[in-house]
Amino acid sequence: MSADKTASETAQGTAAQTGSSTGILPDMPETSGEARRQHAEIAENIRSFNEAYYINDEPLVPDAEYDALFTRLIALESRYPTLKKNSPTQEVGATPAEGFAKVKHARPMLSLANAFSRDDIVDFLARIRRFLSLTAHSPVELVGEPKIDGLSLSLRYENRQLISAATRGDGTEGEDVTANVAHIGDIPRILPEDAPEAVVEIRGEVYMSRSDFQKLNATQSEAGNKTFANPRNAAAGSLRQLDPTISAKRPLRFFAYSFGELSESLADTHWNFIEKIKGWGFVTNPFTRMLHDADEIMAFYEELGNQRPDLDYDIDGIVYKINDFELQLRLGFVSRSPRWAIAHKFPAEKAKTRLNAIEIQVGRTGALTPVAHLEPVTVGGVVVSRATLHNRDEIERLGVRVGDLVTVQRAGDVIPQILGYVPEERPNDSVEFQFPDTCPKCGSHAMREEGEVVTRCSGGLVCPAQAVERLKHFVSRNAFDIEGMGGKHIEAFHDLGWVKQPGDIFRLQADHGEELAKREGWGPKSAEKLFASIEERRTIGLDRFIYALGIRQIGQATAKLLARHYGSITAWRQAMLDAQTADSDALRELINIDQIGPGVAHDLLEFAAESHNRDVLDDLQSELTITDVEAPANVDSPVSGKTVVFTGKLELFSRNEAKVKAESLGAKVAGSVSAKTDYLVAGPGAGSKLKKAEEAGVTVLDEQGWLDLIAT
Repeated sequence: MSADKTASETAQGTAAQTGSSTGILPDMPETSGEARRQHAEIAENIRSFNEAYYINDEPLVPDAEYDALFTRLIALESRYPTLKKNSPTQEVGATPAEGFAKVKHARPMLSLANAFSRDDIVDFLARIRRFLSLTAHSPVELVGEPKIDGLSLSLRYENRQLISAATRGDGTEGEDVTANVAHIGDIPRILPEDAPEAVVEIRGEVYMSRSDFQKLNATQSEAGNKTFANPRNAAAGSLRQLDPTISAKRPLRFFAYSFGELSESLADTHWNFIEKIKGWGFVTNPFTRMLHDADEIMAFYEELGNQRPDLDYDIDGIVYKINDFELQLRLGFVSRSPRWAIAHKFPAEKAKTRLNAIEIQVGRTGALTPVAHLEPVTVGGVVVSRATLHNRDEIERLGVRVGDLVTVQRAGDVIPQILGYVPEERPNDSVEFQFPDTCPKCGSHAMREEGEVVTRCSGGLVCPAQAVERLKHFVSRNAFDIEGMGGKHIEAFHDLGWVKQPGDIFRLQADHGEELAKREGWGPKSAEKLFASIEERRTIGLDRFIYALGIRQIGQATAKLLARHYGSITAWRQAMLDAQTADSDALRELINIDQIGPGVAHDLLEFAAESHNRDVLDDLQSELTITDVEAPANVDSPVSGKTVVFTGKLELFSRNEAKVKAESLGAKVAGSVSAKTDYLVAGPGAGSKLKKAEEAGVTVLDEQGWLDLIAT
């Protein structure tokens, strides 16, 4: 199984594609007794594969072999339905690992935006210059570091002693693996006297070298134990062992490259920070390089790309960071990544394989998405058997048909992507794919709205696929993150009638606890673990709650904007109801929120207008504690909680920088003046907004007046 999906996810995908179309394989056992024997043997193997991957991060077989076994189970069960009882086809993965405590990161461990070409790098540098109001030729100093293919780790020191180590997790919360890093020689246990005494959080990557990986696999093989698929999986499985003595036997290493919470500044530049922690005993990558423009960046990219095969560790690109920490602070973050850094990925590996089928999947918003089922093929060290075709237009653009030999790559070394087909290999009897005009799940009309590329099912709440996908989204990692409630659990509970809407999840123990404990594949202990996970999520932040609702166009970043602007669930819900009235102050306020335009507002208000959705919200509020947005960190700021509008041609700072700075001080940035505006910051050329602010009695500041205000 690949590093990008769990065994259970692979199984779910295989079950979905084979359950209704594959049928019964021709070499079926002649007797039911032989079928039971064969089924039991395969089921035992599947469960061991699930446990190895899900708990130990140690896949035992490639995707293709796993998929073949799972397909065989489904075929046997098609002929002998009683075999479905106590079958892995009715389960999801393996029981989650016990014993890892959760650690909330003091500062989020964010992901990075990606670049793939010189044009992407030029655009990245141009965005930085625009944001900082620099000229097109102003120097921008960066530090380039190899992007290690390992696991992110955060090390927390207090009183110069290592007190905890945590994985990245979802960026906000990770797993406590402190006991498992004790043997890693690259990680100092005590910092020297020149380190801050209070708090120092060092971040980096745990990895396994290629040479150590080969030795480990040789040792495993000689001992008759399972071997690992690649160094990254070996490192993941070794770090996440519940028994620290097993981790201690694995040759893990660590490259330090960043920091989290600090009680005091360590340096004024990233380069000086790297030099500082090297002096403390941390290992940093020797290929770290100072860079100044696109030409130097591309030369370094080509140089490291050529050396990549000879390195003793896996890298999948280069990370470029603005060197100056003050500039990093000014640039800030967008969504879940910093503006001041980017990952330049190496070219994706390509492979050719056969397109066996195109399946239409229905998502939570009713989107009909074509998914290509491929003859399994290894691409970049991972076996790929499925790839999205996105929409009707993409199929027409690529011109692919079932039966074609297609070229596949993993975009960004992650997402499988079809690039095109080989014309000379096209079967003579191939036909164009006919995109459906009706939903394959509920039969409702499927339509494409003007200006959209997506075809959607019009069934809405009557479509079971949409209901199930919305529930899956609700429990997903970035939403409620209910551990142990995977997609197949949601499907099973929905089919049983136990979970029809989100609130039912929080009544599952009271309504069906005893039944669940007695179901095949569960038992009292498994049910107890699930109920404990559900109880842990009865308190949730407003931003996660809004995101979990699955409202069209409302992603994590927009959910955070809404939560931050309205502050509480009560205020948000009331505002959505008030904004239903055209030309109301509430509607203007909603559209006025920076980055929320008429399109997003329309989808929000459409959700709020539906009585069923309001019932769902009432139900959830009766079961949950939805916490208000935390007060801004800078509570003493004179603009905390104030609404600010910027207008005119700003000369002392860019519009984006002004917005980021205001928000960092706890202010709300709006796009136009309203009765709730506290400050209008006007640059040269300010027009109608300035006039409206003066008429409304809003405090008007020039750029220097704004700087003086926020400096107090």
